[in-house]
Amino acid sequence: MPSDAEIATRRPATIRTVAPDRPWAWLTAGWRDLMANPQIGFFYGGALTLAGWLLAMLLLWSRTAWAILPASAGFFMVAPILAAGLYEASRLREAGQPVTFAACLQGFTRNGGQLAFMGVVLVVLHLFWVRVAALIFMLMFGINFAPALESLPMAMLRSDMLLPFLIVGTGAGAVLAGAAFAISAVSIPMLVDRDITAMEAISVSVRTVLANPAAMLFWGGLIVVFTAMAMVPFFLGLALVIPLVGHATFHAYRDLVR
Repeated sequence: MPSDAEIATRRPATIRTVAPDRPWAWLTAGWRDLMANPQIGFFYGGALTLAGWLLAMLLLWSRTAWAILPASAGFFMVAPILAAGLYEASRLREAGQPVTFAACLQGFTRNGGQLAFMGVVLVVLHLFWVRVAALIFMLMFGINFAPALESLPMAMLRSDMLLPFLIVGTGAGAVLAGAAFAISAVSIPMLVDRDITAMEAISVSVRTVLANPAAMLFWGGLIVVFTAMAMVPFFLGLALVIPLVGHATFHAYRDLVR
């Protein structure tokens, strides 16, 4: 006989409609989780901050500094999969179980194959965005536009193509980021919490976003603003923003999907 928990994870998901300002409640619950186990959250945040530094140094070393901005923007696409351990921490705390580093790692392994599939989807979206950004850059500025690194910002500012580049690049990035947000808004915490397939979780996530356009647009906007502000001081703010948003995302899933 299957257990009650196993039966619960097989029940069809019911999507709940929430008020447009509901993300503030998710952030409040996420902050409580972070303060309850700060060592977990700040470890994840610190690790991703270090990853941001390494990425920027690699791009500077390879003389592709122009790619730092699109690569950083692509972070929005892959960050949800990296936060599986934070979702598990919130799940354990909700269940009244001990929250340890070892226990949080189970967030990556309990439904590992399906999480890996989601990771591949998000990484492909990220790589596609970087290639699109490179294509837009070459189309706007020309294939021979290669000033020295120290003069690159001024060379772009003096170019008549800067404004079209920003408009087209921002538009393309917004479309891809929106697609990534729609498929991952609740799918990854759902994979951590329930024994379902990635395609089922993606379907629920997209339907959740469509059922709550105002709340999810507000939530996505908050994530963009917080993450952009966190990246300004050379990624240092990610140490706080990543665990806060990660914990809050789990509570968004709990609130939206029954």
